[in-house]
Amino acid sequence: MSFSVTILGSSSAKPTAARHPSAQAVNVHEQHYLVDAGEGVQQQMIRTGINPLKLRAVFISHLHGDHVYGLFPLLSTLGLYGRRTPLPIYAPAPFGDILACHMRYFDSELPYEAEWHEVRTTEHALLLENRTLEVWSIPLRHRVPTAGFLFREKRPPLNVDKFKIVKYGLSIAQIAAAKRGEDVTLDTGEVLPNAELTYLPYRPRTYAYLSDTAYSAKAAGLAAGADLLYHEATYAAAERKTARQRGHSTSEDAAKAALQAGAGRLAIGHYSSRYKDEQLLVDEARALFPETYPAVEGSTFTIEKQR
Repeated sequence: MSFSVTILGSSSAKPTAARHPSAQAVNVHEQHYLVDAGEGVQQQMIRTGINPLKLRAVFISHLHGDHVYGLFPLLSTLGLYGRRTPLPIYAPAPFGDILACHMRYFDSELPYEAEWHEVRTTEHALLLENRTLEVWSIPLRHRVPTAGFLFREKRPPLNVDKFKIVKYGLSIAQIAAAKRGEDVTLDTGEVLPNAELTYLPYRPRTYAYLSDTAYSAKAAGLAAGADLLYHEATYAAAERKTARQRGHSTSEDAAKAALQAGAGRLAIGHYSSRYKDEQLLVDEARALFPETYPAVEGSTFTIEKQR
C-alpha cells in the first residue's frame, strides 16, 4: 500500500528558472491529493506522471497567489479531460467567493462540480476521512489565515498469526473474531487475549505539511510523530529578522520544528529566490536535524511500512 509525496513546486513567491511555486501530490493507497497549487501545477503533474483525473481532493493552505494561482487552469483542464465526479477543495475563506467568480467568468459549464469546504485556520479539525485516510488541519502562523495539513493513514486490519491458528486449531469464526480485535474463547473454555493471536501488519504512517509559517511549537506538537514532515524554510539563519517580519521560517526554525515533533525525516522547501542553490539551507537544518532533505522538484519521498 503506497504512501508517498511528490514535490511539484518548491519556490516561494517568485518562481525561478529551476523552481515553481508551492505544490505537492500526496499518494495514499493510490488515492491522489493535491496540496497547494502554485502556478504551473498541471504541467508539473504531467511531467511527473501524475494523472490529474486521479485527484481525489485539493488542499489549499492559504490564499496567497503562489499557493493557489495554478488551481484555476487545472479546474478548466479537468473539464476538458472529461472529469464527471465532484472535486472537493479544502481552503480558507473567502475562497468560495474567488471560486464562484472564476466559475462565473471562465468555467460556467464544467461537467463536474468543484466543491469548496472551508478550512478554519484556527482549528485542529478533521477535514476528510475515508477507509484508508484521515486529513486534519493544523493552525499556522503567517500574515494571512493559514493551515497546514496532517495526512494520517488509518490503522490496517489485524493479521492473525498462522502458527497460532495451527497451535490452537482456530475455526474460521474464531479467526474472524480475532481479526475484529476480540479475545477468543476456545472449546476448552480457555480465553486467549487478542494480543496473543494477532499483530499489526504495519504501523499507520503520517505526513505533515507545514506551509508558510513562522516557527510554531503548537504546530510542531500537532505534527508529533510524523514519519515525514515538510516545513517551509524560506530563509537562511542569517535572515531570521526578515523571516519573522514576513511570517516565514528559517532553515533552523524548520529543524527546530522537526525536533519538537519527533519527526522521522524533514523535507524543506519554499526557498526564497535569492538562493540559487538550496544546499546552504539544507546544511543549516542538518546541523540540528540530520535527517533533513531538500524538496527537489520532481522528487518523491516514499514513506515505507514499518512494524
